[in-house]
Amino acid sequence: NNAIVELCMFLPEDENSVDGNIIVSREIYSNGRNLCKINGRLVTVSELKSFMINVIEDKALKPVIARKVLEALTEWFEVEESREGYINDCKDWIFLAAEEDGEYVGFLCLKQTGNATVELAVMGVMKDYHRNGIGRQLVEKAKEIAHSEGYSFMQVKTVQMGVYEDYDITNRFYISCGFKEFEVFPMH
Repeated sequence: NNAIVELCMFLPEDENSVDGNIIVSREIYSNGRNLCKINGRLVTVSELKSFMINVIEDKALKPVIARKVLEALTEWFEVEESREGYINDCKDWIFLAAEEDGEYVGFLCLKQTGNATVELAVMGVMKDYHRNGIGRQLVEKAKEIAHSEGYSFMQVKTVQMGVYEDYDITNRFYISCGFKEFEVFPMH
């Protein structure tokens, strides 16, 4: 027994579109093998996931997505004033959102900090979607966009390694994405 799941989307601006349409399919075979295709071209699951990372331009939608995700991650975003700051400020930043099954499950914002530099200002992925590659896909798409927009550097600010276990996990994630320690501010 084989199953085929197919989705057709009208995205005239997407580089993968044919006459404005994109057909995404996943073939599932009884032996457990899966094939993913975009317009008939075989793609990896990673490529398929990155296809679901969208740039959000709608200034009203950005804070809605940010609020949904950040309020579900209060162990990392527990300070309400900071959380509300991200939610308010994100409307003016480059905003990427991960979509899965028609729901926004994660986002990342880039904020210009200099002529050649952007900061990964805030990022969150719903807990049920952790360790599924969504965060990495958001970062990779952010790197692509930063490069295409002419930025030479991307920075992320976080807590120094060894202070909080949760932030050590976050730091290891950023290091695995290619970030390096640049400057450490002393804790007072």
